[in-house]
Amino acid sequence: MVHFVGAGCGAPDLITLRGHRLLTQADVVIYAGSLVNPALLDNTKPGCEIHNSAEMTLEQVLSVMKAAEAAGKTTVRLHTGDPSIYGAIREQIDQLAAEGIAYDVTPGVSSFCGAAASLCAEYTLPDVSQTVIITRMAGRTPVPEREEIASLAAHHAAMVVFLSAGMLEGLRDRLLEGGYPADTPAAIVYKASWPDEKRVIGTVGELPELARANGISKFALILVGDFLGKQYSRSKLYDPTFAHGFRESVQ
Repeated sequence: MVHFVGAGCGAPDLITLRGHRLLTQADVVIYAGSLVNPALLDNTKPGCEIHNSAEMTLEQVLSVMKAAEAAGKTTVRLHTGDPSIYGAIREQIDQLAAEGIAYDVTPGVSSFCGAAASLCAEYTLPDVSQTVIITRMAGRTPVPEREEIASLAAHHAAMVVFLSAGMLEGLRDRLLEGGYPADTPAAIVYKASWPDEKRVIGTVGELPELARANGISKFALILVGDFLGKQYSRSKLYDPTFAHGFRESVQ
């Protein structure tokens, strides 16, 4: 069987208990190169066969999986963060299904969660934003035209931009074109939860300069929106005047 496991965003103790258990039991591990903290590989058992998928094609990854399955071995495909976000798991799963190889997926802590935790931020503040947009700039991998950054920026929702730290001048321009004011709060979080994590706070207009000043060009998320500001309304959830199925109003 092949287990797709989210490694979490960096710190080795942010993998789930289930993910850790599967990793310790695996006969073969295929991990996502520099995106996965190598300390996690210390949890593998003696004799475990380990492959770095950064050096492999999809066909080579699948070949290792098929060989392990034919030998009655258990494989863990260790992806960064949560496999459902920019994990390229669908193309692997479809091929395994076609081969009749069983698989499952164990979720992980995505870096967009790790970045918010690092900043002690909440994406969904009352009267500020109740929507989180996860997206990326177009690069060698295109983005559907309807999901272009400027179009998404028009919503003024909380936004998390992956895979774009090396394109911040273009990102800034697209965010401004979409309607974010230049002074909209923004943050760059480099390698959230890793030992060398960096957090840089500023505004949308300052994004390129902030990255250059801190030597950041990859492995970083860009967080944009007024959820990083100081103004918000109190939540109804714990408001004494708000009744719900588990608590009566005090007034």
